[in-house]
Amino acid sequence: MIRFLLKGILRDKQRSLLPVIIVSIGTMLTVLLVCWLNGFLGDSIEMNARFATGHIKIMTAAYQKNIDQVPNDLALSGVDSLMMKLRKEFPDMKWGERIHFGGLIDVPDNKGETRSQGPAIGFGIDMLSGDKSEIERFNLEKSIFRGKLPSHKGEILMSEDFSKKLKINPGDTVTLIGSTMNGSMALYNYTVSGTIVFGAEAMDHGSVIVDMADVRAALDMDNAAGEIVGYLPDIYYNEENANKVVARFQEIFPLSGGEFSPVIMTLRQQNSLGNMIDMIKSVGSLMVFVFVLSMSLVLWNAGLLGGLRRYSEFGIRLAIGEDYSHIYKTMIYESVLIGIIGSIIGTVVGLLGSLYLQEHGLDIGSMMKGAAIMMPSVFRAHITTNAFYIGFIPGLFSTVAGTMLSGIGIYKRKTARLFKELEA
Repeated sequence: MIRFLLKGILRDKQRSLLPVIIVSIGTMLTVLLVCWLNGFLGDSIEMNARFATGHIKIMTAAYQKNIDQVPNDLALSGVDSLMMKLRKEFPDMKWGERIHFGGLIDVPDNKGETRSQGPAIGFGIDMLSGDKSEIERFNLEKSIFRGKLPSHKGEILMSEDFSKKLKINPGDTVTLIGSTMNGSMALYNYTVSGTIVFGAEAMDHGSVIVDMADVRAALDMDNAAGEIVGYLPDIYYNEENANKVVARFQEIFPLSGGEFSPVIMTLRQQNSLGNMIDMIKSVGSLMVFVFVLSMSLVLWNAGLLGGLRRYSEFGIRLAIGEDYSHIYKTMIYESVLIGIIGSIIGTVVGLLGSLYLQEHGLDIGSMMKGAAIMMPSVFRAHITTNAFYIGFIPGLFSTVAGTMLSGIGIYKRKTARLFKELEA
């Protein structure tokens, strides 16, 4: 029977084409939205990972206890050998060294006297080695407001608001006044190469970004780093894989009890992000449920209307002696086949569209010229396991439910009235 019904669906385009198209579109939209929400909500976590926490962060035990104070006197030492070991043990991960520091930015006048000063929060990242990983994570190339990225030793990036406050322009010289890793006073001259907009008031108020080599020279931190951040090969933070890295790291570097022994933290363990991850999952699940429910109602109505339109056909079949139950069953079987065909087509198209958005994303960089550094310029989708089957909920079950409800009317048709309808 199924083979017979399938032939009828494929051959009778007037009966099957529109329902299949409706189911396919509904399923495709469901899959696309689910993947888009996964990517959009995941970007909230990734923003923290790029700028602050990484998927994994390594520091000394003493630094971890006082992490809010960013104590560079408790920073990791012998970072070169540590990085080599990390890259060897975790070849799929990407690692980056960072130094957070504070200080005073002094702006001299033509005579070398102080013209203006302001407190600054500094970020030391790799910008000049040729590896652009950190530049891409911070979205620096598309966030330049004035000037350009540092291309030579001794150049610095400054937030646009901070530069206006100190009346600084690209090309001007400034002096960083701070303290070294050993506690002595640090004085180091920089040339402002450009200004950027962070998009966060606290950071725009007074922040600078300097190449790692220059920070080390200024703060006497040769072969040292406050933190090492690691990024999983997954597009988004994967807690299961992160925990595997933590377990392996603890095998290689067992905690000796010394305050300068390296320790590791996952993204969830930092900045109360564990609660944020749980909240985002809950919100995402609720949004998906609401959309799937809405699309289910649409396809439920489509199945209902499809059944109602065929009342004349069912009447003729009853008039020639076909059993009520048989008509009802074949009607349901047809809706199951239409739901399966439409759901498969819609899921495939939706996954292909999601795959494109996952790999290439929707680039709005041209709309964000000089916009906030804290905002990604490319919005991506993220394909997860549920994307492969969630479209079948509205595509198959809702369509069948609508058909089953409309089919109840078959049992209300009276044979005597059918002959009158046919005579008319």
